Amino acid sequence: MKNQSSIITNAKKTILAESNAIANLANFINIDFENAVKYIYNFKGRVIVTGIGKSANIATKIVATFNSTGTPAIFMHAADAIHGDLGNVLEDDVVICISKSGNTPEIKVLVPLIKNYGNKIIAITGNIDSFLGKNADFTLNTYVEKEACPNNLAPTTSTTAQLVMGDALAVCLLELKGFTSKDFAKYHPGGALGKRLYLRVSDLIEKNDLPQVSENDTIAKVIVEISEKRLGVTAVVKDKKVIGIITDGDIRRMLSKTTKIDDFVAKDIMGKNPKTIHKDAMAVEALDTMENNSITQILAVDDANNYVGVVHLHDLIKEGIF
Repeated sequence: MKNQSSIITNAKKTILAESNAIANLANFINIDFENAVKYIYNFKGRVIVTGIGKSANIATKIVATFNSTGTPAIFMHAADAIHGDLGNVLEDDVVICISKSGNTPEIKVLVPLIKNYGNKIIAITGNIDSFLGKNADFTLNTYVEKEACPNNLAPTTSTTAQLVMGDALAVCLLELKGFTSKDFAKYHPGGALGKRLYLRVSDLIEKNDLPQVSENDTIAKVIVEISEKRLGVTAVVKDKKVIGIITDGDIRRMLSKTTKIDDFVAKDIMGKNPKTIHKDAMAVEALDTMENNSITQILAVDDANNYVGVVHLHDLIKEGIF
């Protein structure tokens, strides 16, 4: 068994080999790449991404990236394509073929069939002089000198290069389309990333109670309000407007100095001019305000600056935003 030192050395060699190969891809970005991007941007159909073996695995990820950034795409396995799945390819579609060698039997059969249909082919290949490279309408070079595999056999560096070239296409298309964070959120509504882009303060406060007291309420009432609403805080409100805030920390600090709570009312211990946030603000804005001010709750207000709720840090944690 190899010792720890050799394992770490091999890991670093792998990472450096792949990173150097990826950096070299920048030298292969040429007019074919530009024209491929422009063609995809201007056509009305979908992007069909195909490959075989490990290239097929990379194709599925590229499809996912295209779909999530506003470029409709589907995956078609190269072997299945020549046994019926060519029916997936419609008249206005463009086909991206991924193959390191560009000379696999399935690709040699598939490419002429696609061209007979009149569809354009974008090749992502490590061999631009291959059958695929010479017969594609646009050829994107993903040549790597060698695989990270010590036997130069297992697809490692070459598949990483394919993946990066696909990402480069997707990002260029994203920028051409003016794809925004709001567009991104439409395609990612279920995950934490999507929530950061669409979840608003109003979505959080509707799940919480509305703790509030008046400025002349007793400390006993303040304690009951904080305890019952279970948010660790209460707003001090006058004519629906926030004039102060009392946290459970404020109560503890007061009790550490005196136990004569009957001598005080809410306005005596409240924090004045508390931080507030509009109910239509993004939840992530509430998080930023909390972090910047070292607080765990923030009061929400509406257009008329009326008090409408509380956002607690726990709400953001529960939604996966923090």
